[in-house]
Amino acid sequence: MIRICKVSDTEYLKQIGKKTFGETFRSQNKKENIEEYLKTAFTSERMAEELKNPNSYFYFIYFENELAGYLKLNLSNAQTEEIEGNNIEIERIYILRKFQKNGLGKELYKQALKLAKDLECENIWLGVWEKNENAIQFYKKLGFYKIDEHVFFMGDEKQIDFIMLKEL
Repeated sequence: MIRICKVSDTEYLKQIGKKTFGETFRSQNKKENIEEYLKTAFTSERMAEELKNPNSYFYFIYFENELAGYLKLNLSNAQTEEIEGNNIEIERIYILRKFQKNGLGKELYKQALKLAKDLECENIWLGVWEKNENAIQFYKKLGFYKIDEHVFFMGDEKQIDFIMLKEL
């Protein structure tokens, strides 16, 4: 089951955001950098602010009635990069490790695609860390291709995100 998130879901979003981000990136980053990022990126205030943004959409996905992951989509000025055209950004698709390999990421992607089509978007795009091979392969299978890259700092470490796009 997939459902849209509301401001009343702030604490659940904060908890699953911290957990999924940590599971995904902790082993490949310095402990202090991850801890600092989690403390600042996933506060109750920041999550509530993001949920209130009319150009951002959050969805929870459940597996056997248990919260398993979430999706964040951005339109217009909520997007993290300026890409020409009427686009939608997938900022986050995160699934808890114990629920991975159940097709949940693909279901969240379908939700993103549905909203993109409802809003008559031309493209759907995302940024993905160059070392996140599983995610890169997942997006390539869905028809995304690399169009650019940008720098992201995880604490004192300079990292590269690939910008990938799919024409709709």
